[in-house]
Amino acid sequence: MKLSDFDYNLPQELIAQYPSEVRGDDRLLVVERAQRKFEEKKFGGIYGYLEAGDVLVLNDTRVMPSRLFGRRKTGGKVEIFVVDRTKRPVEALVRPAARLKLGEEIELECGDRAVIGERTGLGRLVEFSRDIDEIIGKSGHMPLPPYISRQDEESDRYRYQTVYARRDGALAAPTAGLHFTGEMLKMLEAKGVVTAYITLHVSYGTFAPVKSEDFTSHRMHSEYYRVAADEILKIKRARAARKKVVACGTTSVRVLEACADFIINFIPNAVAYGETYDDHIDGCTNIFIYPGYEFRIVDALITNFHLPKSTLVLLTAAFAGRELLFDAYRYAVDKKFRFFSYGDAMLIV
Repeated sequence: MKLSDFDYNLPQELIAQYPSEVRGDDRLLVVERAQRKFEEKKFGGIYGYLEAGDVLVLNDTRVMPSRLFGRRKTGGKVEIFVVDRTKRPVEALVRPAARLKLGEEIELECGDRAVIGERTGLGRLVEFSRDIDEIIGKSGHMPLPPYISRQDEESDRYRYQTVYARRDGALAAPTAGLHFTGEMLKMLEAKGVVTAYITLHVSYGTFAPVKSEDFTSHRMHSEYYRVAADEILKIKRARAARKKVVACGTTSVRVLEACADFIINFIPNAVAYGETYDDHIDGCTNIFIYPGYEFRIVDALITNFHLPKSTLVLLTAAFAGRELLFDAYRYAVDKKFRFFSYGDAMLIV
């Protein structure tokens, strides 16, 4: 297979520019691999596909409002997209990249200042007049993906964020989770579905295009992850009881499969099942999942509809099978499902 085998035609009007009016009021396309059939439901219908003892794995990363706007002394507009705020100076993508000079001072909308530094492999180093977390907290804009052709709005601070987000660090939302409401999660819990939280800070690289027809040569971006031992125990119990591990989003899949050996072989140190403790595993993963991959942990996948020829559609095709996935995409286009981050959802079982 080659990259062009993962292309498809998508009418521009099906790219969702806004979320549904009410969170969770989205359509769900259920793809059943064994029967090779599709079924349409509202997203709340996912309740019927999860059973007591199943584990729903959610990525609790929180999107940072990492885009800043300012002006040069000449009056020209400048955008600074902070991609690594752990560095000092921070690393950022800046526009207009070619015109900004080393040492040039930018006045931000909030009145703070930024000084443009040296080039990096990705963008530029930028020095701010005070703590970057304080600045983006005050005047940062949500980093909506490039296919949303509008400026962010105040509502995006809430809607481009899962209801369970708690760990700061993402540059893009784990969008499959945007459909869940607190009420849905309570209903699943009452049914006996177990919720396990992992963290993967989605990086700017999630939008990096695959440039070679031989997609296996693509260099995958690396992202930080963290999984607490308590959450690993939930997954191990489900597997031992032959219950489903349901990953919400490709980010959850990447963490679970990157940690597969650790999860399978994990034995708590003298701690009885049912107790809690603070151990965890963390690190960075650049796992690249594409057709031919053998999944070791994930049994079902909740996901959105993804960009053609992207690493995300390659991962989803690995899970569903390429032919079945693109049959589902053609069906979704014909039925006018809404695509990408603010679009409708798919459940692959």
